[in-house]
Amino acid sequence: MTVSRPDTPMKWAQKACDSLMNTYTAGGLPPAHRWHYHQGVFLCGMELFWEAVQDDRYMDYIQAYVDDLVDEYGNFYFARDELDAVQAGLLLFRLHERSGRSKYRIAAEKLRNLLLTLNKTSEGGYWHKDKYPNQMWLDGLYMAGVFSLKYANVYGDEGLRETVLHQERLMRKNMKDEDTGLLYHAWDESRRMPWSDPQTGCSPEFWSRSLGWYGLALSQFLDLLPAHSQGRDGLAKELHDFVYALIRYQDQESGLWYQVVDKGDRPENWLETSGSCLFVYTIAKAVKHGVAGEDALAAARKGFEGLTAVVEWDEAGRFVLPDICIGTSAGDYENYVTRPKVKNDLHGVGAFVMACVEMQTLLNR
Repeated sequence: MTVSRPDTPMKWAQKACDSLMNTYTAGGLPPAHRWHYHQGVFLCGMELFWEAVQDDRYMDYIQAYVDDLVDEYGNFYFARDELDAVQAGLLLFRLHERSGRSKYRIAAEKLRNLLLTLNKTSEGGYWHKDKYPNQMWLDGLYMAGVFSLKYANVYGDEGLRETVLHQERLMRKNMKDEDTGLLYHAWDESRRMPWSDPQTGCSPEFWSRSLGWYGLALSQFLDLLPAHSQGRDGLAKELHDFVYALIRYQDQESGLWYQVVDKGDRPENWLETSGSCLFVYTIAKAVKHGVAGEDALAAARKGFEGLTAVVEWDEAGRFVLPDICIGTSAGDYENYVTRPKVKNDLHGVGAFVMACVEMQTLLNR
């Protein structure tokens, strides 16, 4: 089927959102009828798109997802031992603001209180999940950090800001590789995991999507922290350094990034789209925040063009994003490069929509 290709980033975002809305009811987004960050990431991308276009059918779809799971009293089922469960809570703030219904604030309070019950490392770093004891993962900084800062801003729980900054500092301290400027996917304080380096505790590889979550977190932290916040300047510098570290590993032919970011010369490694989307978003945000320059803008453009070049269309003319890595635990090189690739996984489509919105913002400057 011949499809007219969108000619602006916002039209690409609309095509992606509309295609998934046409494929799934809000409650049926996979995994269906679950409070889960997969849906949360996609719907957070949709919310950014809604902010730009103000078409309420997108906000109605987001509300339908939440209302499928959260009852009138703010009760809902969620995993109570993992940071991933917090991320979809980002959808609650706007719904509470627009509707005034207490159920959304009550649900947000439940997720905020989850953070009080999490196990922590000796330095106060959140375990990523109880089933991953003593481990911090880059993913967790986005999964709980952005929610925490929004909660602090909306409901006045200001102590959460320092907690978030502390989590980021611990990741930088324990997981950053000074030679590349990149951060390892995970860190095990106990050094018990098979992948854990006996000296550093780090997993051995730089996995693209985990780095993408880290960049997404830093970018949105700068949106949410008040201008006078202690630690904000340090985050801005970290975002600058991180963006230029990413740019060094961008594939010059495709504009995308590899599944294992620093090993693009290996034949079994492959160009992965969800991480590439998150990197385009992060680089675009760094330019918007004034911490990266025109060379970074050029890299973001190249990355965005690379993403749109690989988009496919199904028999109904719907958007299909290929080459998305499925959910992945920390591991060795073989673990990452042999992970299955899927199409239209919500990790990837949500990140694609976020990248589109930020690229349009840059083009409209």
